[in-house]
Amino acid sequence: MKHFIRNSAASERTQLSSVRAEPVEALHFSSTEEGQPFDKLRANGFGFILLSVALALAGCGSAPEAPKAEGNETAHANENAIPLTADQIAAAGIQLARPTTGGAGTIDLPATIEGDPEGTQVVSAAIGGRVVALSRNLGQSVARGETLAVIESREAAQLKGEVEATRARLALANSNLAREQRLFAERVSPEQDLIAARTAAAEARIAYRQAQQQVSAAGGGGGGLNRLGIVAPISGQIIARAVTLGQTVAADAELYRVANLARVSLSLNLQPADAGRVRPGAVVTVSAPGRQAAARVKFVSPALDVQTRLVPVIATLDNTAGQWRVGEPVTASVQLAGNAGGDAIRVPTTAIQTIAGRSVVFVRTPQGFRVTPVTLGDAAGDAVIVRSGLTGREQIATTGSFTLKAEIGKSEATHED
Repeated sequence: MKHFIRNSAASERTQLSSVRAEPVEALHFSSTEEGQPFDKLRANGFGFILLSVALALAGCGSAPEAPKAEGNETAHANENAIPLTADQIAAAGIQLARPTTGGAGTIDLPATIEGDPEGTQVVSAAIGGRVVALSRNLGQSVARGETLAVIESREAAQLKGEVEATRARLALANSNLAREQRLFAERVSPEQDLIAARTAAAEARIAYRQAQQQVSAAGGGGGGLNRLGIVAPISGQIIARAVTLGQTVAADAELYRVANLARVSLSLNLQPADAGRVRPGAVVTVSAPGRQAAARVKFVSPALDVQTRLVPVIATLDNTAGQWRVGEPVTASVQLAGNAGGDAIRVPTTAIQTIAGRSVVFVRTPQGFRVTPVTLGDAAGDAVIVRSGLTGREQIATTGSFTLKAEIGKSEATHED
């Protein structure tokens, strides 16, 4: 009997030791009192039941924490949700559309019309002097070789005097050559005299041409002995005049600027992040009040502008009709090439609202709309590029988004009350 009791007690102690050590250590038996171990066993068995109940209650006390977190997530989701039925959406005039996607895309930038660098020439004189005549004003047309200004100068007199002197020496050398040729043909003069005459004539011709080139290098043409006429190097229009009549100018000073405006340039600046997506040949749409035309990118600078920290870009624009003026501010819509990150996502600017300082759109859900924060890029005409926040497969509110923003404000006011 005692052996049975001890085995039962040992088994009970093994069960209790995994829960609480104290009841097991307090349990001991007497060899003379056989009834006591059963009483103690009953008492400890009841204690085990109480302990199990207490542990179960303690576990139940900590369980509600998880539903609390779920409740916070649900509340946060409800804050971003706007419940509306299809009839309510239609009554509010809210229109839906999907974002547009494409590998290209455009950005709108301010730009300026400038003269084509290859079709623009600065008119200057290589000598200094006093301006005694001006034949063209701003905006007037000029043909190549026409005289634009006349400069009076002692240096001009020297240059033209050298031209006259070399012309006279050339005429004399040619006359001597003709005489020696005749004498040699009559066998009166030896051959070496003929050779010497030919050499002298050639040298005189070279000297005369050099004198003429010096006058041309000074930018001049006709005029009096001490006057130098400054001629137009190309045909075009006068886009700048830097001198006035009677003004004394230094050598190499700018007098005029002539541009062939049948083709003009478009000057704009890109952010470095966008410049990598613009290639020569890309289409640029040029817009001004009542006018629009297409240009092509000709040059994308490999370096940033030191002052603006932007990338200069030059595009060429046909101006045969003369509708674009140099210096005119315009809007340029630049076509961007696709990148490795995927197609550009664009949404109408009317779909964007600002809530708590963040740009958001309203995405259609089965229950109504969901407020979705987005990260915006550059403007693209009537749209804006969305860099993150949308996949392009959603339906968003494009018209009436302000009404949805007002609904969010009403909901926040209700929660505060």
